[in-house]
Amino acid sequence: MRLRNVPGAREVMIENQYVYTEPEGMRGTWKEVFGNENPIHIEIGMGKGRFISTLAQMHPAINYIGIEKYSSVLLRAVEKQDELQLPNLRFIRMDAEAIGEVFGEGEVDQIYLNFSDPWPKDRHAKRRLTSRQFLERYDGILRKDGKVEFKTDNRALFEFSLEEVKEAGWNLDAHTFDLHHEESMNEGNVMTEYEQRFSEMGNPICKLIASRDFKK
Repeated sequence: MRLRNVPGAREVMIENQYVYTEPEGMRGTWKEVFGNENPIHIEIGMGKGRFISTLAQMHPAINYIGIEKYSSVLLRAVEKQDELQLPNLRFIRMDAEAIGEVFGEGEVDQIYLNFSDPWPKDRHAKRRLTSRQFLERYDGILRKDGKVEFKTDNRALFEFSLEEVKEAGWNLDAHTFDLHHEESMNEGNVMTEYEQRFSEMGNPICKLIASRDFKK
């Protein structure tokens, strides 16, 4: 489904004022893009954009950037943004592996990862967005007090992620294997399209929050 081609989607991405299709070289310029000094939160693998668009409406003093690899998936979020015209929301069409070329050191305050591709084969482990390889990339763009939040219904991927956080030397600030029944972590939770679908099917949702330890 994610790979379904939508005719004209790529052209829309190129022409739309809210989308950056060639973001290389924009490191350190995002506050100029938004025209303010507000914090920057990004979602990697944003899908159709329900999560990040909702956050942008709820928190106008935070700048949000959604990152998605596929134009056909991003199209829905772009169409919604054309209606809303939220000044604190932008999108990037790119592969997440190049994230260090797009954001500068300490330029991002928070990273959201929601229902990421599990890449189930062991040989593809480094492609998982919670792998130690990706955590190293996040380390290069997050503020010192920045955090990564990850949600999934895939128990195997979640357990892998818990181990990777540890192996990467990050702090596991909080985690749960059943978010919607964990009052402290579920407070203020914004659901994604997948989260609603999977929870309605009875699948428990897992969530972790991780940060770095600069006291060492």
